[in-house]
Amino acid sequence: MIAPDQANASDSAKIALQQSQEAKVDDVMRAMPHALGPEKSILSSMLQNPTEHISTAIEEKLTRAHFYLPAHAIIFDLLLEFFEKNIQVELVSLVQKLIDKGLLESVGGPAALTELYSYAPNSGHFLTHLNFVKDKYTLRCIINSCNEAITGAFDNPEDVPQLLDSVETAVLAIRENSEVNRAVTVKSAVRDVMEHFAALVSDEKKSQGFMMGYEVLDRMSGGLKPGEMFIIAARPSMGKTSFMMNIVEHICIDQQRPAMVFSCEMTTFQIVQRLIFSRARYKFSDLSKGLKPQKKDLLSIKRASEEISNAKLFIDDTASITINDLRAKARRKKRDEDIQLIAIDYLQLMRSLSKQAANSREREIAEISSGLKALAKELNIPVIVLAQLNRGPEGRSGGTPRMSDLRESGSIEQDADMVGLLYRSAYYAENNEERQEEEGKAELLLAKNRNGETGSIPLTFIAPLMRFETGAPAQEPAGA
Repeated sequence: MIAPDQANASDSAKIALQQSQEAKVDDVMRAMPHALGPEKSILSSMLQNPTEHISTAIEEKLTRAHFYLPAHAIIFDLLLEFFEKNIQVELVSLVQKLIDKGLLESVGGPAALTELYSYAPNSGHFLTHLNFVKDKYTLRCIINSCNEAITGAFDNPEDVPQLLDSVETAVLAIRENSEVNRAVTVKSAVRDVMEHFAALVSDEKKSQGFMMGYEVLDRMSGGLKPGEMFIIAARPSMGKTSFMMNIVEHICIDQQRPAMVFSCEMTTFQIVQRLIFSRARYKFSDLSKGLKPQKKDLLSIKRASEEISNAKLFIDDTASITINDLRAKARRKKRDEDIQLIAIDYLQLMRSLSKQAANSREREIAEISSGLKALAKELNIPVIVLAQLNRGPEGRSGGTPRMSDLRESGSIEQDADMVGLLYRSAYYAENNEERQEEEGKAELLLAKNRNGETGSIPLTFIAPLMRFETGAPAQEPAGA
């Protein structure tokens, strides 16, 4: 015999289960967010005043995907077609076009079009209603993305970091309205190119990218351009980190553009210490020799520290950072601080946790390289990436590097827009006399430049300051 308390507990459990099942059914049957009234209103306004309202809808990046009702999407497409072909928008032509396309019944027949035409007697609320429609579309995108994420999570994927990265990418794409932007990218790009061309012709604009502070490099490259990846490669001890930070300093501090540095090798303290004393042009090594800074040195150091402190420079010194973590952090900084440049030191110290990369270092480097290039395009900012060269230059007379010396070079060469090989001849000098003669000489061999010329760029390396400057070292006069 079942005790009364047990019976009550059993009944309560059954009721709770039934309510849960009913709630699930309600969730499944619940309609996706939509706003049919505002949809009809904006279409009505576009029918009544196509010149003003269709062009406004295009500027607001409205697409057929924003319409919940398929009939409304069909009518919107037709209005765009008329507008693009400069055909007068009026009911008779619209009906005939729908008949020709076999879509008249799909929109509800001529009566539906007539009703739509007179639906919004006041078009003053056009933008308000348009925003209603866009908001409901955003909610539908969120629901769809979440459903895909839930399905992916329940499928128990082996590559969890990759799933997390794809979920974050989908959510950020909704925020940035990336799918809508792509619908008008070509038209916008043509306008931007022609405006830039006109500026170049009239000498109003010397470059379409960020100047890096090295005259010959800036001329040959046209500057660092949004969406491009610049690989700076060298053997150890060539000064590639110093060269990268000199560029970052020029863009972030002198040009006041927000930038982010990912350092897999050096700590934030070490990087900032280099920045301060290099910018102040103070030889930090003098302290170890017992030489105290003079008053002018202290003033320079104070000024440099204030300039760097006020700059919007963000440094992440996570060792062996994964490509997914780097992309996630970069996206957030782009969203929150609108960073204009990313610099990474260096590629071979990064990691990929995908299943494919686990069994192949070459595959891992390929994923990291393509991921960084994709990030540059996604955020529409330039990315500088340091890379290590193999021992090829060591077995070559003079040690001059080649692009084939890049470790796992195939994917890096393919993804990069520019590849610069940093080289200092004094490093390969065979005796002290030759070393003194070559001291300070440096070259950046621009081995690949997708949008410009290649060649050798002379530089001067000031070792005590960890600083590269444009041009070859000045020659002392004979007999000096």
